[in-house]
Amino acid sequence: MAEVRIPTVDLGAWTGGTAEERARIARSVDEALGRAGFLLLTGHGVTERERAEVRAAARGFFALPEEVKQRYAVKVGGRGWLGPGAEANGYAEGTETPPDLKESWSVGADRATGDPGLDDFWFRPNVWPTAEAPRLQGLVEAYMARMRTAADETLRLLAAALGQPEDFFTRHTGAPTYTCNINWYPSVDTAGPPLPGQYRIGPHTDFGTVTLLDRQQGRGGLQVWTEEQGWADAPWDPAALTVNIGDLMARWTGDRWRSGRHRVLPPSPEAPDEELMSLVYFYECDPHTTVSPLPAPVGRVAHPPVDSTAYLRAKLDAITVG
Repeated sequence: MAEVRIPTVDLGAWTGGTAEERARIARSVDEALGRAGFLLLTGHGVTERERAEVRAAARGFFALPEEVKQRYAVKVGGRGWLGPGAEANGYAEGTETPPDLKESWSVGADRATGDPGLDDFWFRPNVWPTAEAPRLQGLVEAYMARMRTAADETLRLLAAALGQPEDFFTRHTGAPTYTCNINWYPSVDTAGPPLPGQYRIGPHTDFGTVTLLDRQQGRGGLQVWTEEQGWADAPWDPAALTVNIGDLMARWTGDRWRSGRHRVLPPSPEAPDEELMSLVYFYECDPHTTVSPLPAPVGRVAHPPVDSTAYLRAKLDAITVG
């Protein structure tokens, strides 16, 4: 299958470039996010070694017997282990699918605000399998800190691509919600053959502001939807993060940009021992941010304003199985 056309953007060239270079990069971002909602990002400052170490520590946890992992089991939105059958992402867009073929370790923002209504869901304490995977906490906490820095710089680039002040989005990320999911996609040999219509992750769009994804290449990998090409494989660069915008960002732009629809293919019978792992950083805005679309001529659709917290919670509820 052909690859979807997604540009590679050098974040270092953006931060250190001339005015002409920065304007060229901003134009390419505007075009890419309007067509597919995706781009590849280099120059983000997160090394391949850091990402590999997180994977190695997480792999040790996922290899444990299920009865051990079950001690950390949570539902979608919780902090801990999401076991097989916990999610079906296709339901977010109204597509009935079997549960996604994956396991996840999920952590996120945990600095309490003092508001129980927020803290009990959005800022709950992270849980760590210290006895079973002693290196995981330190590695993931360092990774999340690096990713937050990269995410804020990405948001400054996105603001410039819309012709807005560079702090247009980051003024709303002083104490944001964010989640980091380590997704393990087991092999056919481990999980068995997929059911009809079953994916590693079913077709969906992300719900929030911006997602920064470090992924591995494989036969059962990421595909992106565009109107021109339909489903097509996402290009891969081991040094790059895959960046896509979510539903809230699309609304914020008045649908100038497209929330990136994507899926992760089921494991291929042609590669029965293939297992992949993705590090997914979902970056949101401050709780209860009012997201109002940019007016014309930047925006295209005058959506009613939404409360970011209520909007995201409803989306998470939609994909929860059981």
